[in-house]
Amino acid sequence: MTIDYKTRGTCSTRMRIEVEDGVIQSLDVSNGCDGNLQGLSRLVAGMRVEDVIARLEGISCGGKPTSCPDQLAKALKQSLYP
Repeated sequence: MTIDYKTRGTCSTRMRIEVEDGVIQSLDVSNGCDGNLQGLSRLVAGMRVEDVIARLEGISCGGKPTSCPDQLAKALKQSLYP
């Protein structure tokens, strides 16, 4: 399954997430802090969706109420648990 998610409130603008059997296969993020997003993409590859949501949900960035990790958790929850 491919999730194409338009982020809100972050420097990144879009996330494309490949999920197979409840495991994230890949994450590609458009725009944002390149090094951090490459690191996030590599860290979540191979992780179970539920674990990613539990670890990343609610993370803020600076004074913003959300972050790229939080947006990833929101994308996964919205797409897989409507």
